[in-house]
Amino acid sequence: MRNLLPLVIRAWMLPLIVAAFAVPIIGGFYLGGPPLGLAAGALAVAAVLVFAARAAYEEPIEVRPSADRRYRLLVVADEPVDEPATVERIARIAEEGSAPFDRSQVPEVLILAPARPGALDRWASDVDAAREAAAGGLAVSIAALTTAGLDASGRVADADPVQAIADQLPTFAAREVVLVTGPGIGPDEVDQVRRRLDRPVRLLAPTT
Repeated sequence: MRNLLPLVIRAWMLPLIVAAFAVPIIGGFYLGGPPLGLAAGALAVAAVLVFAARAAYEEPIEVRPSADRRYRLLVVADEPVDEPATVERIARIAEEGSAPFDRSQVPEVLILAPARPGALDRWASDVDAAREAAAGGLAVSIAALTTAGLDASGRVADADPVQAIADQLPTFAAREVVLVTGPGIGPDEVDQVRRRLDRPVRLLAPTT
């Protein structure tokens, strides 16, 4: 696994950070009294929380060691993978990737379908509908990849594709990871996975 560096704050930056939070609060009390000062303080606290969340240390994603020389590919798609061109590209990635490994075994593909609840479902803490929808799309994807000659299986996964990958790889010895562009999958998710993973990560955009 690659080593990730935590956020580094230089000594000369500390006075500037303190001033950036203190000046608006003091100015708020001076210009508008306690209401404005307290409002400025609340905004400063919110900014600190956002900054801390964005600066959180990203741990490397653990991958299960492979016990054999079979090629395994992890695919993440929050929509059914049934477009012939996309299926063909995944099959080609598996074929090319398996070249240095055991070619006598069909490449194994595990596809994850993030369960994405709608706004009302999240408010009601109801994820059953989202999981059922993900399972339906997953069945379509598995059928399409199996038809392409791959040993395909799938699972409904966490709504966050990055977390879904982090949850799965400790038990699945993938040689590569492919994310298929969808409503919740794009360059940002690929960048996050690449920072935390020590193997190839690709983004496929379905053609239309």
